[in-house]
Amino acid sequence: MTSSVPVDLIRLEDAEGNRCVVRVTGRFQPGVLTGHDILRADVLVSASFVDARLEVYLSPHDLDDWQRDLSGIAPGRQARIGGDRGLSLTLYAHDDGWLSVTVHDPDRLTADLGIRPEDDWADRHQQYLRQVRRTWPSEVVSTGTGVYEWSPERGR
Repeated sequence: MTSSVPVDLIRLEDAEGNRCVVRVTGRFQPGVLTGHDILRADVLVSASFVDARLEVYLSPHDLDDWQRDLSGIAPGRQARIGGDRGLSLTLYAHDDGWLSVTVHDPDRLTADLGIRPEDDWADRHQQYLRQVRRTWPSEVVSTGTGVYEWSPERGR
């Protein structure tokens, strides 16, 4: 399934106007085995001191790590996405319900935000992740080191 409609993977905002959104916009290289399953996304960060739009590329491994971290998020723990090849976003959960959100793009920006999301934010983000995976399912398999082929499930 291919979609031209962006899907939010992360959407955190609060009443004070602090906001961090990771919006998946499509495949990096549709139809190219080595880039087909890499997803392009915009990272939108805004607060009283910053208003930025950055780009990040997410692999299926990044999404798996995000799911694992998000499943274990609790006060004193963090969830992280990206970072191996550039931009990283880290959420640190505090005891009082606040999240520290760090956006680090080594070439452009590092920003720390405090956001107080709604109580069910982690469950909603699991739903967002499922929607991203439904919209852009993984369609490439590795059959050896540096060897890729289309999944038999592609296009179903």
